[in-house]
Order: sequence, then C-alpha cells, then structure tokens
Amino acid sequence: MIDFIRGTVTALGDGYLVVQVGGVGVRVLVPTSVITRADGIGREIHLHTHLAVREDALTLYGFWDAPERALFETLIGVPGIGPKLALAVLSALSPDLIRRAVVNEEPEILARVPGIGKKTAAKLAFALKDKLKVDLTMPALDLITDADADVIDALTALGYSIVEAQTAIQAIPPDAPGDIETRIRLALQYFS
Repeated sequence: MIDFIRGTVTALGDGYLVVQVGGVGVRVLVPTSVITRADGIGREIHLHTHLAVREDALTLYGFWDAPERALFETLIGVPGIGPKLALAVLSALSPDLIRRAVVNEEPEILARVPGIGKKTAAKLAFALKDKLKVDLTMPALDLITDADADVIDALTALGYSIVEAQTAIQAIPPDAPGDIETRIRLALQYFS
C-alpha cells in the first residue's frame, strides 16, 4: 500500500521516527539501525515501508533499504513471529548475521534477541532455512567463534548494541590472537 516515505525527520524516539510529509507527521516504527543512520532531527530521509493493517490499528514500519524490508516481511511470514518481534530481530542482529545464523544452523545467535528463547530461535531458523536466498557464488559465511560470542556478550554488557558489537568484531584483524581478552581490547579500540 505505502511503498516508501520521504520527508524530514521531526522527532526520534525509542524505536520510531516521526517523518513530516506534506505537513503531516507520520510515526514510523524502525529498527535501531535506521535511527542511528537517520543522522538526527531535521534531516531528509527516505524509508522503504511496510503497512501492517489490523482491526484496531494501522502501523507503518520503515527500513533503510528494500532488502531489509523484504527480510522483515519474510520474518513476519513465520508463524508466531509478529511485526514487533521481527523488528526486535532486525534491531538486534544485522541481516548478514541473521542469514549466517540460518545458513550455518546456529539458532543460538537468534536466541540472543530479547524476546526470543531457544525454542523460538530453533523454530525461526528452521522456518527461514528455505525462505532466505543465499548466493552460492559468495564465499562461505564464517562461523562465529566461541571467543567472538563472548566478546559480543562482553560488549553488550558494557552497553553497546548487538549490531555495534558485531561491527566491532568484524573490524578485528583476521590475524588477531584468539584469546578473549585481546579480542575485547581490539573490539573496544574500534569505538575509540
């Protein structure tokens, strides 16, 4: 129905933006990555949207690009996964990490999302196995090592989001030592 929205950001909130379009302020629920990339109030923004129609509400969800919206729509197509939980998944995990968790059969990565337990994570990974398209010409997705999982846990305990922690992990040089303390120190250097 509403494919995209373009306008000026007039307010930022916890999990939403208000976008002024032609004199009307439209509240759009978004993953945290969109809020981070929105670059503040007063900026022009273009979001790909999904309109959820319920008996008692019309809710607009916004995404930075069309593939992220497509992933959201795939997530809400899984029985038992509603828009709120799908948005939580996209807020906590990058699309690449979601695909990696599904392709490498690592539901424990999905279980890190607040609101998703082990059973729901396993069900989600199983349901997405055939739905997520993976380009077989791309190099194989790397497994997240136990040390990197511990580094992500440490960074999130320090207040960083899972997406920020994943980005810091990816910034660690490939030849870095595998011990947890060194990897945490290198990941923290990414933020300075």
